[in-house]
Amino acid sequence: MYQVIARKYRPQSFDDVLNQDHIKTTLRNAIAQNRIAHGYIFSGQRGTGKTTTARIVALCLNCEKGPTDKPCGVCASCVEIAAGGAVDVIEIDAASNRGINEMRELRENVRYQPARDRYKIFIIDEAHQITNEAFNALLKTIEEPPEWAVFILCTTESHKIPATIASRCQHFSFRSVDFHDLIDRMREICTQEGVETDDETLAVLAQAGEGSVRDSLSALDQAIACCGNKLDAAQVRALLGAFGIDAMAQVTTALSANDGSALLALVDELERNGGSPQHFSRELSRYVRNLLVTKISGEQSRLVTASPAEKKEMARIAAAFSEEDLTRYLQFSLDLFRDLQFSMQPRFHLEIGLLKMLQAGRLQPIEEALANLSGEPRAVAPAREAAPSVSAPRPMAVPAPAAAPASFAPPAPRPSALQRPAAAQPLYAGPPSPDDDWREKLQSAMIKAGLQFSADAMSQASAALVNNELLITAPKQFQLDLGREEILAALKQIGHPTLRFKVAFGEVKPAASPAASAASPAAKSSPKTPAGDETAERALGHPEVQRFRELFGGEVRNVRNLKES
Repeated sequence: MYQVIARKYRPQSFDDVLNQDHIKTTLRNAIAQNRIAHGYIFSGQRGTGKTTTARIVALCLNCEKGPTDKPCGVCASCVEIAAGGAVDVIEIDAASNRGINEMRELRENVRYQPARDRYKIFIIDEAHQITNEAFNALLKTIEEPPEWAVFILCTTESHKIPATIASRCQHFSFRSVDFHDLIDRMREICTQEGVETDDETLAVLAQAGEGSVRDSLSALDQAIACCGNKLDAAQVRALLGAFGIDAMAQVTTALSANDGSALLALVDELERNGGSPQHFSRELSRYVRNLLVTKISGEQSRLVTASPAEKKEMARIAAAFSEEDLTRYLQFSLDLFRDLQFSMQPRFHLEIGLLKMLQAGRLQPIEEALANLSGEPRAVAPAREAAPSVSAPRPMAVPAPAAAPASFAPPAPRPSALQRPAAAQPLYAGPPSPDDDWREKLQSAMIKAGLQFSADAMSQASAALVNNELLITAPKQFQLDLGREEILAALKQIGHPTLRFKVAFGEVKPAASPAASAASPAAKSSPKTPAGDETAERALGHPEVQRFRELFGGEVRNVRNLKES
């Protein structure tokens, strides 16, 4: 009968266990010094060797040449323990034997001496699923067991083990297996199995395991069944439903090109090919994280689990983005993955999540906004770094047998506000003045813009500038002619596209002088400059300060002369 690779190549000694050096050294020394504890807790990620190490401990303790840290593997005890049929090594699945009755039965079984071997070893797998009552029934037995009894509790959730149990055992925490060590182990197995493979394929299999040896070997077994004795990276990736770097790079291509339609087309292609939005968002967050780490730590960083070719490609792509952009993209991709876990419309969530990432790249740094207040460019760090141009994104390679991925040229950075042509900058006519006839200016601008009905309505309205806010009052019958769009168009025409304004419809009072406007109720409700404060008047009258208030609004409550402080 065929035996899967994960069982066929299961470690039979401490030397065969990948990584976990801190655990192997401690257990070896304990066995050599005959300092064997009566209770152990092995915790850690799935597939990292917890149950396997428990069996190896049983081999070491019950070997005919032992206790020894190097069991012979040929005596009756070693053969039976390796096959899982030893009478004195009892493995219990706590997921199905979690109640108090099962623990009472185990407690009764502990009293009897081993039938043949030196120790009676109880390996309790998934120990966190034992109920609190069952743990309480086992508490006294674990605290003071017979000299021949050893308990080994294996769990992936050590925090669920009661403190009363944990305090009576020695706790060993298993770590996830190193990416490169896992690749080397799979390469050895492929050599023994007569399977041809390459680094890229092994990297795909190791990434599928996410640090779990058993998961990676199961994926390898599946890949051999699919591809035969020669593994192909594209076919393995399609089999596992993974996304290659070329598919993920289409997202960064669209982000750099500011192309929302390409992102929507990518989601549509994913949906048509039966891809999972949840899995895609997960791979996207891992990809963006790798770009960010590569940007910070360099191409050769061990923090990125990828083949050398993929690392080189990611370094080229990351060069087109700043750390701030990649950090924002990573946060958005993680939020998207979280939302998709509970979404009833995953496609819609994926589309809006990608568009949010696109819009995040359009944000203007506050330094650039401040530099534009005076209308003169200042030395501000660019939002993007220089990078080669990029071609249009290709259709997304959703998991399917395909040719090897093509190389990706890093996208060209979008120009910042300081790098755009002068014609793209909005017209600015200087600080707004309350002495101007704003009704006349708006009416003339509406006529130039072809808004004749709005201009006629404006002739019956009143307009005054109070504390950098334009207050417009018009008769009620002109509500349809004086909308926000018409007024914004007129303000843009006269060079004040960002000026704040309010429109009220009601009885129009005769136009008041600027002095009277300042004394009006609207002016009284607005913040005032401190009376008689010459410093505040000079500061608030400065063109750049007025421009800042026009752009960002807000209230100036206090002005302090730094030379006098």
